[in-house]
Amino acid sequence: MTLWGGRFKENLDKVAWQLNSSLPFDQRMALQDICCSEVWADGLQRAGILTEGEHQEILRGLQEVRSEFQNKKFKFAGSDEDIHTAIERRLAEVTGPVAGKLHSGRSRNDQVATDFRLWIIQTLPELDSYLAGLQAVLIDRAETDMEILMPGYTHLQRAQPILLSHWWLSHFWPLQRDRERFAQMVGHLAALPLGSGALAGSTFQVDRKALSSSLGFATITKNSLDAVSDRDFVAEFLFNASLTGIHLSKLAEAIVLFTTSEFGFFELADAFSTGSSLMPQKKNPDVFELTRGKAGTLLGLLTGLMTTLKGLPSTYDKDLQEDKIPVFAAFDTLAAILPVISGALETIKTNPVKMSAAIDPSMMATDLADYLVMKGIAFREAHTIAGKAVQAAADEGIHLDKLSIKKYQNLSPVIEDDVYEVFNPKKSVERRNVSGGTAPEAVKIQLAKAKSVQAILHYQMVQTRCQ
Repeated sequence: MTLWGGRFKENLDKVAWQLNSSLPFDQRMALQDICCSEVWADGLQRAGILTEGEHQEILRGLQEVRSEFQNKKFKFAGSDEDIHTAIERRLAEVTGPVAGKLHSGRSRNDQVATDFRLWIIQTLPELDSYLAGLQAVLIDRAETDMEILMPGYTHLQRAQPILLSHWWLSHFWPLQRDRERFAQMVGHLAALPLGSGALAGSTFQVDRKALSSSLGFATITKNSLDAVSDRDFVAEFLFNASLTGIHLSKLAEAIVLFTTSEFGFFELADAFSTGSSLMPQKKNPDVFELTRGKAGTLLGLLTGLMTTLKGLPSTYDKDLQEDKIPVFAAFDTLAAILPVISGALETIKTNPVKMSAAIDPSMMATDLADYLVMKGIAFREAHTIAGKAVQAAADEGIHLDKLSIKKYQNLSPVIEDDVYEVFNPKKSVERRNVSGGTAPEAVKIQLAKAKSVQAILHYQMVQTRCQ
């Protein structure tokens, strides 16, 4: 059974049918479609299109179909073109001809637009739980590794010493922004397209505001043409997923780098490492490399969707059938990545000795310039003096803390014996006690803030009979 075909003399070609069918992927929206059908039946009954008896029979049938999906007993037929067709076909088998009245005034165009919005809204909390899980691991690492110093980098060059805890938390905040972006989507999704028909609205006086309320939406769409074609929410979801992927890739790249023998800052647990089919000594960070690679996949899904949308005319076009595959793929990708990365970071081993050994006195050159500023020298001049000190030490093949006091005083007479305190990396870190800085006290405040925001973010989710 198809939901169309009366004006056709021939059946759709078999190969064309396969191309046209969306059932292999849109069946994920089965429960949302049933929910929307129940609410639509309510609206038809209130509009006088269904009698109360017909209304109740349809609701009974839809509940039976829902139960079959929930218990994984629903059987698809070869004639099922999409999830809408499959459910209506099964409803007719359960209830008889009355099922044919359900689609009165409704199009698959407004139907799928509503189903898809509901699916995303109801899936966002699951995605959020994965992100929050990784954040929790980063918080735990920051608490555990509070005493460890490591070199901070810019341009992949050693820059200044920082706390490892500060570094862990630097990956917490991008994830927080990701969570907030996904949460903000709910408000953008909560306009109900149902009742827009194929493009021009419905001739039946169905109360769209009542439908909206029943489905838990905040409002209704304002223009039926726009309602059936709007896929801004799809693009927004894929952008958010892509940016999340990029944040995960940044973290993954650092772990890949820091687990090399050249750095040796971290060692992955065996449970989250792989080996080589040829080289017995290898311990590879494949899960992080895959995370890095899948960031490109996520970006490709966004690019593909945007390319599809950019040339479409007004209202619904079949091109929009391509909107669900990238969203489902993006969700599945993040759902696969996030728990694995969480487990890998939870079990990763740190090597404080190697991290400390990677901090050399030249990394405190800025501290030397700051020392001179505290002696009354303008920073620009202090920067030049510190640079000359770096060069003088390099010429002698020694570190800054070994340069003689005489050499320092030749560079500036304000320098005294206390200059050597500048080159203590622990004190260098402690001096950066500003909000958001790497000093232990500042990091403890940051950690408390991270715990606070990680705990309070929640979703005002749609509450419907779908759930």
